Amino acid sequence: MKPFFLLIFLAIFSIADAQTVMTVEDALNIALKNNYGILIAGNEASISKYNNTIGNAGMMPNVSLTGNGSYNPKNTKSYKSINSGVELSWTLFDGGKMFVTKNKLSEIQALGEIQFKDKVLQTQYSVVSAYYDVVRQKQQFNSINEIINYNKELVKILQTSFDGGSVRKSNLLQAKIDLNVYTENSINQQYTIDAAKKYLNELLGVSTDSMFEVVDSIPTSFTFNKSELLQNLSSVNTSILSFQKQMDVAKLGLKEYRKSRFPQVNFRAGYFMSQVDNSSSNFGPQFGGSISIPIYQSGKIRRQISIAKLDIQSAEYDLENTKLQVKNDLLNAINQYENQQRLQAIEKENKELTKENLDISLQRLKLGQTTSLEVHQAQENYVQSCTRLINFEYNLKIAETKLKQLLALM
Repeated sequence: MKPFFLLIFLAIFSIADAQTVMTVEDALNIALKNNYGILIAGNEASISKYNNTIGNAGMMPNVSLTGNGSYNPKNTKSYKSINSGVELSWTLFDGGKMFVTKNKLSEIQALGEIQFKDKVLQTQYSVVSAYYDVVRQKQQFNSINEIINYNKELVKILQTSFDGGSVRKSNLLQAKIDLNVYTENSINQQYTIDAAKKYLNELLGVSTDSMFEVVDSIPTSFTFNKSELLQNLSSVNTSILSFQKQMDVAKLGLKEYRKSRFPQVNFRAGYFMSQVDNSSSNFGPQFGGSISIPIYQSGKIRRQISIAKLDIQSAEYDLENTKLQVKNDLLNAINQYENQQRLQAIEKENKELTKENLDISLQRLKLGQTTSLEVHQAQENYVQSCTRLINFEYNLKIAETKLKQLLALM
């Protein structure tokens, strides 16, 4: 009996788990932990952080243990030698290039952090859009089922009237056909909901067949000042900040190449030991240094500087182009938000009016004061109003989410 009770328990648990309501905040938290795009962006940001060290910039010495030996038994007198030592090499002066490189590494780390934040914002936008698409499709499903109930009531009324000889059979048949069509729409809509849930699970980085429920409505309560949004855009938008940082990195790259024209002074020190056969050996500290002055390198430095200047110019073009694109995106999002707000307010009234009209038409049909054609038209008007309102609410939420993404408010 134990396996039987275990199966019952698992079935009950699965049903309960399937009814778990996941809020949009839950979805965002899961995505931050599991989304593969965010995880990869996090690794890339960590790489730039690990690279940002004074050692990687060339400021620290290098210490190495060296050793070599040789043995030649074919000579008249066999010969062997052993050399070993510990050596330190340090670049003391390179025209300040190492300090420029360190600044460049710091800017690259900052760029990685901005790009990571940008990826997080993009993912959050996608998750919110996908989450409320599930809500939208669920609302549409509920709307279709509401119309199915109206159709069932209509079929019942017409069946009674037909049995009483007061309506033609064609009217009853058309009502049954409409009921079947809406039932088909309900089945198709359930498939659409399942597909939307799978896509959301993909964004969350979880199994696509994970079961969950969503909330029943799409909240919209975002308020903003248009002039303030435009004023703050350049200082907070991650796309603009990213290209600004790329231009800073390009400028430091140019400084690096210019510093390559300066002499380089190196210091060398170590403790060495050498032994030839068993007869002679030398050991002790050694010190030395070197200076390297670039005189002619086939135009290499000049070529690198010219390319670096073009990189800066391209970075400036990218930055200005991004500013235009982002500003245009912001203005479009503002316009969409304001337009969808107005349309939503109008359609809310329309929905109430079409529902009242449908209820009145059904009552008139019961009393024999109207035709099924009028009821059918009232139904269609109500269905279309419900669909429009659902889409207006969703579009309003998308516009709100886009504004928050552009202004890094998520």
